[in-house]
Amino acid sequence: MRLFILLAGLLLSTTLHAQTAPAPPLQKPVAGRIERLDNVASQLVEPRLVDVWLPANYDGKRRFAVLYMHDGQMLFDSTTTWNHQAWNVDDVVTRLRQAGQLQDVIVVGVWNAGARRHPNYFPQKPFEQLTKAQRDTVQQQLRQAGRSPEAFQPNSDAYLRYLVTELKPLIDRKYRVYPDQVHTFVAGSSMGGLISMYALCEYPQVFGGAACLSTHWPGTFTLRNNPMPEAFLSYLRTHLPDPRTHRLYFDCGDQTLDALYPAIQRRVDAVVQERGYTPRSWQTRYVPGANHSEQAWNRRLADPLGFLLGK
Repeated sequence: MRLFILLAGLLLSTTLHAQTAPAPPLQKPVAGRIERLDNVASQLVEPRLVDVWLPANYDGKRRFAVLYMHDGQMLFDSTTTWNHQAWNVDDVVTRLRQAGQLQDVIVVGVWNAGARRHPNYFPQKPFEQLTKAQRDTVQQQLRQAGRSPEAFQPNSDAYLRYLVTELKPLIDRKYRVYPDQVHTFVAGSSMGGLISMYALCEYPQVFGGAACLSTHWPGTFTLRNNPMPEAFLSYLRTHLPDPRTHRLYFDCGDQTLDALYPAIQRRVDAVVQERGYTPRSWQTRYVPGANHSEQAWNRRLADPLGFLLGK
């Protein structure tokens, strides 16, 4: 009985601690304001925070375009991030708007799910096309990198269904936005770049364009004996959407983790060009000396924003 009481007390203490654990601090933008959607419930993936940035001219009357961005906790305020860096998306959008270079847009920052980030963002169909031996190789490489101690299975198809069938309808109801494909975009960096590419290919009727910065084409963290780049290239050859109705932006640097990307990005660019994309529908940029960081992405964010959302 004493053991039962002790265990019951421990369980109650743990439950109360979970219920009273402080929420992550709200990001404070330099311009506009942020509204937080707390732990948006989902039947498909883990609940997560969503920070919606509304520019100063958002009045709830005129309709705005929508940019969905992954890794939402890293977008607006460096004082709240783990590495004290942020994209400062609000600064860049505000500057471009004030210069008359950008259409009206709100930014939906979808937080990642921590330890589940990699399987959430890892394009599922290319992985599932691998042989068992190749999947085992990917699993081993991720385990060696400390990213997947358990059996690795991407669930990015469920994550994208969450974005499209659960989160987007909520945003369309709550905010004065255009719900159509022409005004709906997706963006991210690293694994967020991969899932942005995948979102455009899987849901071309929903997203009109994708910005993929420092796209993590290896999927794992080595190029040696890695089947994923070829799998992604094969997927793109058959799944890229119509270049007449979609826009696609890629870039990469060549320092730190970005050093893995340039050679693969050149092969991706060749596939994109083969599929009929032209400078009107596709932009790719190589930035020598740029590393893999929010500061680097901030410095070139104006390029994809202008390409996707420019007037």
